[in-house]
Amino acid sequence: QVQLIESGGGLVQAGGSLRLSCAASGRPFSIYHVGWFRQAPGKEREFVAAIWRRSTSTSYPDSAKGRFLISRDDAKNTVDLQMTSLKPEDTAVYYCAATEYYRAGYNKPHDYDYWGQGTQVAVSS
Repeated sequence: QVQLIESGGGLVQAGGSLRLSCAASGRPFSIYHVGWFRQAPGKEREFVAAIWRRSTSTSYPDSAKGRFLISRDDAKNTVDLQMTSLKPEDTAVYYCAATEYYRAGYNKPHDYDYWGQGTQVAVSS
């Protein structure tokens, strides 16, 4: 098992930046594929970014391409999400998720087995 803790959320003005971090404990983080999701009130959980294990392969939805960057440091057991050019519609609780299993894709909540508790991001206009 792995335990995930997100940090770095907060309030930022539109156009600003935030860097979220997902810290893992338990089994070595390097064996996990890791994703970021977000959920706004009254909406479904939405895919934000994913990074494959032991590689630099990443995936983003169109809403995040060019603005968000996911990266990992397996020596530190962390996966970060750098968010730039933030918009009010980016406001949500952001969650880190992990799975050690191969999936056809990593852009659905059911692709993941472990979740953090979330960190709130609020973007003011």
